[in-house]
Amino acid sequence: MQGSGRAREGLAMFTQVAIVGAGPAGLFLSHLLHRQGIGSVVLEARTRQEIESTIRAGVLEQGTVDLLDKTGVGARMHREGALHHGINLRFGGVTHRIDLRGLTGRSIMLYAQHEVIRDLVRARLDAGGEMLFEVEEVGIQDAAGPRPRVRFRQGGEAREISCDFVAGCDGFHGVSRWAIPEAARTEYQHVYPFGWFGILVRAPRSSEELIYARHDRGFALVSTRSAEIQRLYFQCDPSEDAERWSDERIWEELHARLATGEGWKLIEGEILQKGVIAMRSFVVEPMQHGRLFLAGDAAHIVPATGAKGMNLAISDVYVLSRALNEFFRNGSTALLDGYTATCLRRVWQAQRFSRWMTALTHRDERDDAFSRRLQLAELEQVTSSQAAATALAENYTGLPIE
Repeated sequence: MQGSGRAREGLAMFTQVAIVGAGPAGLFLSHLLHRQGIGSVVLEARTRQEIESTIRAGVLEQGTVDLLDKTGVGARMHREGALHHGINLRFGGVTHRIDLRGLTGRSIMLYAQHEVIRDLVRARLDAGGEMLFEVEEVGIQDAAGPRPRVRFRQGGEAREISCDFVAGCDGFHGVSRWAIPEAARTEYQHVYPFGWFGILVRAPRSSEELIYARHDRGFALVSTRSAEIQRLYFQCDPSEDAERWSDERIWEELHARLATGEGWKLIEGEILQKGVIAMRSFVVEPMQHGRLFLAGDAAHIVPATGAKGMNLAISDVYVLSRALNEFFRNGSTALLDGYTATCLRRVWQAQRFSRWMTALTHRDERDDAFSRRLQLAELEQVTSSQAAATALAENYTGLPIE
C-alpha cells in the first residue's frame, strides 16, 4: 500500500484520494480510507458549523447502523437515536402497523443526518484528518488521466490538489458530475408534481413510530428527532411559499390529514423551522469516469418517502472504499472497474421502492377516481398480506450492502 501522508509544496498538495464534499458520503469515505491506511483530503464549500447544523432527515437502515458501529462511530447514535421496530400506514382514518423486526429481524434507527455528520467530523479530527472548509471555485481536471487534479480557492488564494483518485460527493448541485463529459453520461430523471412542506417542532412525540398517512387532501408524515424535537411533513405544491403559511394554517392541515377515530392525538408545539422540499428521482450512469467516482446525491436522488438517500450514500462509499483498498494493496482495478454496476444494482432497487412508496401514499392530481381507488386497494393489500408487508419491510429496513 502507498503511504498515507500528504505532501505539500507551497499551495499545491498531494493526497491519494481527493474528496469533494463533506456530507455523509464524503466524510464516511474519508473515515473508511483512514482505517485502511489510505490518505485523503476533504473539500467543502460550506463552513463546519453549516454542515453540522443543517437539519435533514435521518432514517438509517439496519445495514447503515451496522456499518457505523463496525467502524467506531456509532456510540452516540445508540445513546441519542431512536430505534424503531415498525412503521405505521394510516388510511381511511385507520392505522396499520408494519412490524419491521417481526417480518425481517431488522429495525431502523432515527438519527438526523447532521448528527451523523458531527460524529464523522469528530472522528476525522481525532484522527488528524484534513478537511478544508469554505472552498470556492472547485474544478476537477484530468479526471481521465493517471494523476487527476482538483483546483479551488480558499481564503482568496488559488490552490491545487493532485491525487490518484477523486471522489465526487458534493451532491446534486455540485461540480463533480459535470466533470464527466456530457457524451459519456446518461441522466435519468423524474420530477414529481408535488413537494413536501416540512416543519421542525418543539414538542413531545406524538407517536413512538413513524406514521405515513394517505388522505384525500394529500400525504402526511409524522416523524421524530428526539424526545423534545419532532419533524412533520405534508404534501404540497412544490411552488408553495412556506412563509405565507401561518402556524395555525399548518396545524389545521396536519390535523385534517392525520385524523383518526382511534384516540390518537397530534401534539402541537412551537414551530422552529419550516420549508418546502421538491421531489425528484434522478440517476446518472455511469457513476465513474477515469479516476473520478461519484457517490451519494452527486450520482442519484430519491424521493424522501422511501428514506433511502443517506443510506445509499453510505453504501456507495463502502463499495468505493473496498475498491480503493484493493487497488492500493495489490494494484488490482477489478473492483474499481465494477463500481458503477455494483452500486447501481442497489440504487435502482431503492429508486423502485421509493417511487412505489410515494405512489402508495401521495395524491396525484392527474389521477382519476379509478386510480385513487386502486391506491386504496394497494394499501389494503400491503396491510392485510404478510407477503406484501414483508416485501415492504425488507426494502424499508434495507437491502444487503453490496
